[in-house]
Amino acid sequence: MSSDVRFTDFKSDKQPTWCPGCGDFGTMNGMMKGLAETGNDPDNTFVVAGIGCSGKIGTYMHSYALHGVHGRALPVGTGVKMARPDIEVMVAGGDGDGYSIGAGHFVHAVRRNVDMSYVVMDNRIYGLTKGQASPTSRSDFETSTTPEGPKQPPVNPLALALASGASFIAQSFASDALRHQEIIQEAIEHDGFGFVNVFSPCVTFNDVDTYDYFRDSLVDLQEEGHDPNDYEAAKEVILDSDKEYQGVMYQDDESVPYHEQHGVTEDMSEIPDGAPEDAMDLVREFY
Repeated sequence: MSSDVRFTDFKSDKQPTWCPGCGDFGTMNGMMKGLAETGNDPDNTFVVAGIGCSGKIGTYMHSYALHGVHGRALPVGTGVKMARPDIEVMVAGGDGDGYSIGAGHFVHAVRRNVDMSYVVMDNRIYGLTKGQASPTSRSDFETSTTPEGPKQPPVNPLALALASGASFIAQSFASDALRHQEIIQEAIEHDGFGFVNVFSPCVTFNDVDTYDYFRDSLVDLQEEGHDPNDYEAAKEVILDSDKEYQGVMYQDDESVPYHEQHGVTEDMSEIPDGAPEDAMDLVREFY
């Protein structure tokens, strides 16, 4: 780790192709600043992304990166962290990628408490496929494929994380640059699975959950004196569907990461030459 790293060191030479005004610009900037402020550098950082607008983020950030398949970014991130517990792993996704096809992986990554940060760009719509209702869309959100709305309640990813045994749950707003960076930084510094759901408005296909809507609606838990170590207080704000909250909702300061629980402390990425003894016999037995 280095104290000389600037967030611009995490910028690649590839220009983002997101729509002008997309919330993902602000989300990515906060991720890069959070990594730099915690002393990480591109050479010890691995970014994993799934499919969707958020999936492009590994191309736009200068670090080791892998653009995975739909909903499977977290298993890849878990594998990287188990093989190299010494590096910083950050997984990026969207509300469709993370809370629909990837929901099962989300639950298990949370409960294992893998020591990595998971930043979800939640725009409450499928943007890359041109505007369908996502798992977090409102029940009356009208799209071309749901002209009368999905008519089902949106997924509450914060509640899902809490029910799965999360040790760090937070929410931020891509346009509130300083607070967003601070929250991402706290997730990185947390010993365990640092989950941040980011309100990242889609300016092209979602004219309901806009920048103005979040600016007018957001309640910052830091200003409210919320204690993130209080589980019952965290549960109360997480289940409050009448307000949009920003801040760290819950954090377990006694959290022990998965790799430490299982004694994985050394580089496991080096594979010795040759197959293990009797490996071929085992293959033939089941072939």
